Amino acid sequence: MSHAAFTIKAFALYLMALGASLVFAPDFMLPLFGFAPTSEVWIRVLGVVVFNLGWYYWYAAVSEARPFFAASVFTRVFALLAFAGLVLTGFASPMLALFGVIDAAGGAWTWAALRRDRRFFH
Repeated sequence: MSHAAFTIKAFALYLMALGASLVFAPDFMLPLFGFAPTSEVWIRVLGVVVFNLGWYYWYAAVSEARPFFAASVFTRVFALLAFAGLVLTGFASPMLALFGVIDAAGGAWTWAALRRDRRFFH
């Protein structure tokens, strides 16, 4: 397994755990990050989407889908920018930016791993 695939697998596990917690225990999970508990179905729908996204990441890692790895770097950095924009415009709690920081940090880790793999495998 390449270094980049390892980072993608780790991010996949994070996404699946986050998604499952939003589906099965949103009222436990949300207050941990400063969000109000909710009975709205949308948080569970989001959980399903996040969980499924985790599976995409997992299978991309297993198949060494390097173009996916590279694309994920950009999308995870974009998540930070988008969440920061929502916070700065008052649409979201500053705690939302924490998820963006996690995404961007994961993207940076994958970017570094892609560079490392290029040195070792080419």
